[in-house]
Amino acid sequence: MSSATRLRLAQLLIIITPAIWSANYIVARAAPGIIEPHLLAFLRWLFAFALMLPLAWTELRTQWPNWIGEWKDLLVLGGLGMWICGAFVYIGGQTTEAVNIGLIYAIAPVLIAVASARLFSDRLRGLQIAGLIMALTGVVFIVSRGSLQKLLAVDFTRGDVWIIIAVLSWTLYSILLRLRPSCLGTFARLTAICGFGVLVLLPFTAVEWMLTSPPTDWPKALFLSAVAGLLPGFGAYQAYSFMQKELGPARTGLVLYFGPIYTALIAWWLLSEAPMWFHGVGTLLILPGMYLAMREQKT
Repeated sequence: MSSATRLRLAQLLIIITPAIWSANYIVARAAPGIIEPHLLAFLRWLFAFALMLPLAWTELRTQWPNWIGEWKDLLVLGGLGMWICGAFVYIGGQTTEAVNIGLIYAIAPVLIAVASARLFSDRLRGLQIAGLIMALTGVVFIVSRGSLQKLLAVDFTRGDVWIIIAVLSWTLYSILLRLRPSCLGTFARLTAICGFGVLVLLPFTAVEWMLTSPPTDWPKALFLSAVAGLLPGFGAYQAYSFMQKELGPARTGLVLYFGPIYTALIAWWLLSEAPMWFHGVGTLLILPGMYLAMREQKT
């Protein structure tokens, strides 16, 4: 695949990936009362790892003497991406509303862009910054339902603390993926990260298991775990890693801005909740904002 083709594919994935990721919203909404947060995150990534390992096995086996020396990086990335960005979101979702999560996660692309500007050469400039601000405004417009009064009336809860930690963890995960190079290819590296993430989740899941009740409806619990593992786990994380390599952390982080749009569409499809006028206005801000932020500019 040529570099130009890879770039176009990465840009296309910016639009597609949030649709895959949005399955996690449905899982998080359905999980309370069926499966505990750490068990859900553990099974999610165990499923994803089981899917990845056969495909990455040859590279992992042949490169073993080289990549095993990266185990500290893999352990940290697994903890950030699979434990904190997994279980913490499910914990926070139990006591906070979707509007709060949307507002908090809208900060992540800004944090990633600022960190990338200090660490890498792929910083956003000129119209790209204007596009980022426009997209952020669109996100805030949607989650506030177009009302400044509702935005100011948002009541933050202890669940928001878990979401804030997850956002900070995602920012660090995104930066470390670029900052710490690997001898492995994108797919094999994510497979290794996933395996170490499962190891990090294991003791916390064991403690949770001892302190809470196991699922009473295992078929539903396993179904939710499998969906989370296949779509937002296997699919979205693979796409994100590929985009990171081709576009850099700053522009890849913008993928989170499409979340409210896909959430509205999924709610319309599954819950018969028709999109409202503020969804349209927010979309009209997000789409051109993303276009400007993704443009290549001469420096």
